Amino acid sequence: MRKQSNNYAFIDSQNLNLGVRSQGWKLDFKRFRKFIKDKYQVSKAFLFIGFIPGNETLYKELAGYGFELIFKPTVKDKRKKVKGNVDADLVLHTMLQYKNYSKAVIVSGDGDFYCLIEYLESKNKLKKIIVPNKKYSSLLRKFRKYIVRVGDFRSKVQKERD
Repeated sequence: MRKQSNNYAFIDSQNLNLGVRSQGWKLDFKRFRKFIKDKYQVSKAFLFIGFIPGNETLYKELAGYGFELIFKPTVKDKRKKVKGNVDADLVLHTMLQYKNYSKAVIVSGDGDFYCLIEYLESKNKLKKIIVPNKKYSSLLRKFRKYIVRVGDFRSKVQKERD
C-alpha cells in the first residue's frame, strides 16, 4: 500500500475561476477538490477568496467541499469592479504552513508568485503549479516541469450544468 503524502494546495480563487471562464467553461469546485486530493495527495486546500457580503451560501458550499477559506476584504475600483488581491495572503499562509506539509501545490498563473515558487523549488517543497489557462505569466516558464494546465483535466473538473 502506497504511503499517503501530506501535500497542501494554495489556491488563488479569482485567478483560477476567471482563467477557466476565459476559456468558455466553468469549474466545478467540488470535483476540483477531489481531483487534487486524488492526483496530488492534497490533504489541505487553502482557497484564497475575496469576501463579498451575500455570498455566504457559496462560502459554506466551498467549505463543505473541503476547502479551508482564507478571506480577503474587497474594495470596488473606479469602474465598480470588485477587487480582492490575495497574493500576499497566499504567500504568507504558504510560509506559515511550511513545516506542516510535504510539498505545496500552487494554483495560479500569476507571476507575482515567482519568488515563492522559486523558494519552494529550492527547498524541494514544490509539487505542482496548476495554471488556469495557456496565458500564465512568462516568469513561470522557468518552472515548466511543474506546470499543469487545468484544461488538461477539464473533463474531470468541469461543471456539468449551471
